[in-house]
Amino acid sequence: MNKNVIIQDLGNKDYKDTWDYQEKLFKEILEIKIRNRRQDAGLETPNYFLFVEHPHVYTLGKSGDISNLLATEEELTSHGAKFYRINRGGDITYHGPGQIVGYPILDLDNFFTDIHKYLRFLEEMVILTLADYGLQGERSEGETGVWLDVGTPLARKICAMGVRASRWVTMHGFAFNINTDLGYFDHMIPCGIKDKAVTSLNRELGLKEVPIGEVKQKLLKHFAELFGASIAKDKTEA
Repeated sequence: MNKNVIIQDLGNKDYKDTWDYQEKLFKEILEIKIRNRRQDAGLETPNYFLFVEHPHVYTLGKSGDISNLLATEEELTSHGAKFYRINRGGDITYHGPGQIVGYPILDLDNFFTDIHKYLRFLEEMVILTLADYGLQGERSEGETGVWLDVGTPLARKICAMGVRASRWVTMHGFAFNINTDLGYFDHMIPCGIKDKAVTSLNRELGLKEVPIGEVKQKLLKHFAELFGASIAKDKTEA
């Protein structure tokens, strides 16, 4: 099993371009797995972890409800935002500047074949990172992602998640609000969950800005520990 994970930081990149790149890596891994199955080729499958920051964009998962988007596409355009229907799980999600978006493209045959465990590990990675900043991140029963003050009127979401998997190969991932303009969430019902707020790391810490590179390093440290992975930096541009 190959537990090496290649880290690629794509910087600020258009959502559709990044989606196409995810699909490219995803299909390459699937093709190796199919070849191994048919020909007993014994080839190792690679694993990737993409970091990216998107321009303003709203995405709707395949099981999502379009009524959770509270603005027309024309109104979104006036705010400099785009909209896409995509093939992950989950409902409506916003991505934008100041947010860490992570797309692990892993062959879970290299780690464990359990999607529930995979999602819980991604949540735990964020929970442990929040703990590094003195914040208590939590899970909310029946609601994927990471929250603060669960079970109280102040419950608020700081990290959304939605994944796709085929033949145990994953794509899509998480969106962690760091220095995000939370006003963009006013145009949607986040993840289709009414009457609950969203927040960001800089708001919780009372800071104007949190260094995003620092947060990425903490996420990778916890990811490697949880998955038993070896991290390999890669400066390749998509």
